[in-house]
Amino acid sequence: MTVLHIDASILGANSASRQLSAAVVERLRKAEPGAKLVYRDLAAQPLAHLSGEHLAARQGAVPESPAVQKEIADSDSVLQEFLDADTVVIGAPMYNFTIPSQLKAWIDRILVAGKTFRYGASGVEGLAGGKKVILAISRGGLYGPGAAAAAMEHLETYLRGVFAFIGVTAPEIIVAEGLQMGPEQREKAMRQALHAATALKAA
Repeated sequence: MTVLHIDASILGANSASRQLSAAVVERLRKAEPGAKLVYRDLAAQPLAHLSGEHLAARQGAVPESPAVQKEIADSDSVLQEFLDADTVVIGAPMYNFTIPSQLKAWIDRILVAGKTFRYGASGVEGLAGGKKVILAISRGGLYGPGAAAAAMEHLETYLRGVFAFIGVTAPEIIVAEGLQMGPEQREKAMRQALHAATALKAA
């Protein structure tokens, strides 16, 4: 089994989503001691955002700029990491109601027609349905079902939609929320989320 571990938080050791994703990976490694782990830190080594030259290269144009050539090589590497993975673990914090831009740049590299989805006579067909995806989500406020701010939640809903598009219709999701609502709430939320990580059925 190959596990791809993605972190996107800019908070380093202070990150709740990093703590959760690490706990998930540790659980998986205990269940599969021989698993291969591939790690990518999108904050430490951010991908460039898509450019016109990048899109042109996807359509067959030969990039002349060394910077764009490196960008294309990075994109190919990111996509291959995803294609090779059996399980993908993503630490995803909510920034301003949605995903970090670093994570969006990574998603732009893995949503590739002919690789992770294709268009057919009956519409879009996801090609990555054989993968297991585990999302370790952190949110400063309360955005779950029934919460006053639920309509502002564009992190979990976006990621669910993205992965459903490429065929992963039932990702496992661990959420720690209300983390900025006082130390007691933070401790409670993290304790519950970490317990969920160690009890994952996916492992």
